[in-house]
Amino acid sequence: MLRAVSKHLLQWSVPPQVALEQAKISVGDLQRGMFVSRLDKPWTQTPFALQGFYIRDLEEIRQLQKYCRFVYVDVHKTVGSAGVTLRRLIGASGASAKGHGRAAVRVTIPCRPVAVSHKTYPPPQPAQREAGNARKLHGQILRGMGEVMGLVASNRPLPVPQMNRVVEDLVESVLRSPDAFAWLARVRDRDEHTYSHSVRASIWAVLFGRHIGLARHELLQLGVATLLKDVGKLSIPAEVLQMPKRDPRSELEYRKFVQHSVQMLSADAQVDPQVIDIVRGHRERHDGGGYPGGLRGDKIPVLARMCGIVTFYDEATNPRGASQPIAPSKAVAELYDLRGIAYQEQLVVEFIQAIGLYPTGTQVELSSGEVGVVVEQTYDRRLRPKVMIVLDAHKRQLSKPRLFDLAAAEDRAEKLIERGKMRPEEKVSIVRDIEPGAYPEVNTSAVRDDYLFNSGGQLSRFFSRLAR
Repeated sequence: MLRAVSKHLLQWSVPPQVALEQAKISVGDLQRGMFVSRLDKPWTQTPFALQGFYIRDLEEIRQLQKYCRFVYVDVHKTVGSAGVTLRRLIGASGASAKGHGRAAVRVTIPCRPVAVSHKTYPPPQPAQREAGNARKLHGQILRGMGEVMGLVASNRPLPVPQMNRVVEDLVESVLRSPDAFAWLARVRDRDEHTYSHSVRASIWAVLFGRHIGLARHELLQLGVATLLKDVGKLSIPAEVLQMPKRDPRSELEYRKFVQHSVQMLSADAQVDPQVIDIVRGHRERHDGGGYPGGLRGDKIPVLARMCGIVTFYDEATNPRGASQPIAPSKAVAELYDLRGIAYQEQLVVEFIQAIGLYPTGTQVELSSGEVGVVVEQTYDRRLRPKVMIVLDAHKRQLSKPRLFDLAAAEDRAEKLIERGKMRPEEKVSIVRDIEPGAYPEVNTSAVRDDYLFNSGGQLSRFFSRLAR
């Protein structure tokens, strides 16, 4: 029903030089969660006492339909799925409304480019060299987050110095080899914890920061803030947190977690004020549609914008209630659709470049028909990673898995093509990523352990694990 709203984006209540805020909507297209800011008649001629309110139920919609033909809806205050859809429609159809003879204007939100340097840190070391240290640190972070949540729940002080030290170690590990920790962010093991989202998002955040050349102290601030951004959720009723789809009233209650997080962290003098600013701003959105402050563009701190992007990405790849992550391409497509609307376009593009279209741990199908798992990135050629091939072209398990370096294979193929010994279409490439679980024979955790900790050897043990 809300798709019809695009036909009713008739008028904007602010001048063209200001970001679009209010849409004139037919009462037939109203939904719960919309914030009605103006009517098509004086408020005194209606039974609505408040000059601005959220639509909470169908009865309020019926009342509006009884007294009005259209209303003005505040785009940025509208919550839930109605808010997301309405802001997307506005982002996509600002210019298209001109086709109806109306003066709608697509406004570029002021936002200065972020300074980026891809040469700040040396080329990564092989993941296998850093794998043991990364796994140890990952365990320490998980245990540390368990301790943090326990302390928050009992109103005791946070172990800030210990968390800082662990994240400092995480930063140094990621600077040496991003792929080692990318494995740990991508693969979900059986001992999954409720707070593992924050741990995964923190890993993506530091990977992102390394890619654009953040200084070490900024990487530390970003990593700690992403770890602690959700501590305030312990103050939100469990039934609200666990709702698969929140009604407007529950959504407003849920959004209070940001203020709770800020209050908890602000009470501890050891917490870096920059960390608190990142936590405060990580749910703000580029177009002003976020919370708690409705900030937009340059008003949102850069590190908070980055924290928002990695939060979205991890929530998209690990949807609530799902037993396994989804294919990264779906999450990347969703994120890319929101560029310039919910997130700064430059940072969206940089993040996608940072993780690659096929992050480490992704199951992929090759143009040869074979199926494998991405085990390591080629950082100057992201579409040509190293893949451990597990299934043949007929999707049968190989008697012995083999490591296939797409970048090196492409170099060899180019030479053969130059000599006329190979046709261009015979080059092997990735054609798609695959949803985990599509091929039960592909045990990503086993591939990870064998590649990282057995140096690609002991393949008989590898297959004995796959066979179980």
